[in-house]
Amino acid sequence: MEIKKEKLLSRTWAVAVIAFICSALWGSAFSGVKTGYERFGTDTSDWKSQMVFAGIRFAIAGLMAIVAASIARRKPILPSRRAVPAFMKISLFQTILQYFFYYIGLAHTTGTKAAIIVAANVFSAILISSLIYRTEDLTLRKILGCVIGFSGIVLINLGGLSGSTGFSFIGDGFIFLCTIASGFSSVLMKRYSASEDPVMLSGYQFLFGGLVMWLAGAVCGGHLGTVNPGSVSILLYLSFVSAAAYSLWSVLLKYNPVSKVAVFGFMNPICGVIISAIVLGESGAFGFRGIISLLLVCVGIYIVNRNNTSSMGEE
Repeated sequence: MEIKKEKLLSRTWAVAVIAFICSALWGSAFSGVKTGYERFGTDTSDWKSQMVFAGIRFAIAGLMAIVAASIARRKPILPSRRAVPAFMKISLFQTILQYFFYYIGLAHTTGTKAAIIVAANVFSAILISSLIYRTEDLTLRKILGCVIGFSGIVLINLGGLSGSTGFSFIGDGFIFLCTIASGFSSVLMKRYSASEDPVMLSGYQFLFGGLVMWLAGAVCGGHLGTVNPGSVSILLYLSFVSAAAYSLWSVLLKYNPVSKVAVFGFMNPICGVIISAIVLGESGAFGFRGIISLLLVCVGIYIVNRNNTSSMGEE
């Protein structure tokens, strides 16, 4: 059974479909977080309340993943003694560090610039996997595919960049640091999921990281702000996004090289722009520039996975 599952989830078409679902969910989170700030009345300079918001979101996401997996398997999923340090290490990078920088950074930069910078997590995941942990080779093909894909992200966001201000370390710099943390978390998930259940690791790392962020923000004086059906619905949706997308992503990392999965991260900001266009009624994303951007991203993904694409037509 496990062999059949591994074979299925290693097929390029399956990776593409699941990764696209993850990207669509994550892409909707750019506007979701900013909407959450508005609904809860969280000031952009109030990092303590931002940590409370993020912490509660991820603690709920962890519970969602754990409960859903337990119901699906008809038994509680509990971490072994060996798995505890594993999910705590993943949580340090995936939840605590990544979203500490992400939530504060997003409050001090535009969503457009954040979308471009966040796309750099594809580079960081591949570089960390190849140069630091040496779990795969860094080839010219992978570099070329990443550069082409990243150019699509820059192109679709050029309009939003035209009126933006210069570099801000607490804004743009923090978003970049979040991509470094994301890169480490992908490699750690790949390493530990070889011997542990990736959904279990995903759920408990979110729960642990969320509680740490929540307590840290609360101890420093942070609070959730205005609680009403609208703000709670945004919080629950963002929790679902994290629980579903990262659990699926972690399963892909278990059965595939980091580069094969990570490059689909270029779809996140593309999905973000398209979803925002649909929700906000902005048609610009579907113009000539949007189509070219999407093509560049697809070409970049194809180049990185070129050795695997022959299986798509055969399977």
